Amino acid sequence: MFRILAALILATFAFAAQAAVDANKANQAELETVKGIGPGLSGKILDARKTGAFKDWNDLVERVGGVGPGNAARFSQAGLTVNDMAYSAPPAAAADKAPRKAAKEADAAPAKRP
Repeated sequence: MFRILAALILATFAFAAQAAVDANKANQAELETVKGIGPGLSGKILDARKTGAFKDWNDLVERVGGVGPGNAARFSQAGLTVNDMAYSAPPAAAADKAPRKAAKEADAAPAKRP
């Protein structure tokens, strides 16, 4: 009986550790449970939230200094959500890289003389 009770308690703690933290609902201590978010960044998130709830991840990235797409992806993997949604990279970012890469290759190619 003791083993079952101990297993249930451990399972409860494990579930709580994996629970998502929503940027619109969490207090400072809850935000700091997300790997990579410390007192400074949690304070910035709470300050930005004072002007209104975050609409989505892009809104959070735009309004909170120190959170870019890379950090947003890492925080999402660590359990942070915005409106209970995980971060997904904007499709425009991938589309922007292709034309820039082609332009760089064209600039790097030696000019052909007629």
